[in-house]
Amino acid sequence: MVISRKHLAKAKLEQLKNGYSAYTESTEVAFHLEREIKKHNLRVHIDRTPLGSWFIPIKDEE
Repeated sequence: MVISRKHLAKAKLEQLKNGYSAYTESTEVAFHLEREIKKHNLRVHIDRTPLGSWFIPIKDEE
């Protein structure tokens, strides 16, 4: 079964929108996810490691 990397990125974007962190080992998925984050103007901390990338939503202080 083949899973689209763009589809994975959109699923991870939904996680971020819901306040959850997302992780990917794939540089291609990370690239697509970063583009989607910029499109939606989300505030996200990106932690890149040799094994993959963590995307952590930044919560606004109330």
